[in-house]
Amino acid sequence: MKKNNKNLLIIFTRNPELGKCKTRLAAKVGDQNALDIYKFLLTHTVNITKDLDVSKQVHYSVAIRDNDIWENSIFDKKQQIGKDLGIRMQNAFKQGFADGYETIIIIGSDMYDMNMSDLKEAFNQLNQNDFVVGPAKDGGYYLLGMRIFNPDVFQNKEWGTATVLKDTLIDLKNKKTKLLQLRNDVDYYEDIKDIKAFQPFLKNIKNDKKTNK
Repeated sequence: MKKNNKNLLIIFTRNPELGKCKTRLAAKVGDQNALDIYKFLLTHTVNITKDLDVSKQVHYSVAIRDNDIWENSIFDKKQQIGKDLGIRMQNAFKQGFADGYETIIIIGSDMYDMNMSDLKEAFNQLNQNDFVVGPAKDGGYYLLGMRIFNPDVFQNKEWGTATVLKDTLIDLKNKKTKLLQLRNDVDYYEDIKDIKAFQPFLKNIKNDKKTNK
């Protein structure tokens, strides 16, 4: 496995199981379409990270899978540990720094609005800043990076709400922090309805609407 002794990219992912991923999206498009869309997003995440010249870890929500799209020769595979998202991210960062990494970035696996250049830029910014944050349009963030471990950013947050970014930036007040470009993550039908790449998954939805008129 190709290693980089300085930089670590952590990817948090949900195991792709019917009815258990992208539930807010599924409410509009159905469980099967939501699962297919999530698998599409997983493939996109693999494609934008596999050639990045850093160490890479994929952290599974439920169980580690050996024979999946995350190639064992490229991605170290870990289990998320903790009762909520904040604790799980905190544990991942803490272990990464304990393992000797100097800069660590975490992302999710559902960001179609992100590419490898964005990730390179984030790591570059950590050469001049202690923290880097990628703000999402829904009030959260799609990327968090640090070179100084700060557990405050993982505590006392209402995860999945519009206050996460604001509260995180309060924790980083007076810290050397770089904000990246605003991006849109995929949680709701409205996030993808006008994006060409998702149209094959939405054909049945649109046909149903026409039929019901």
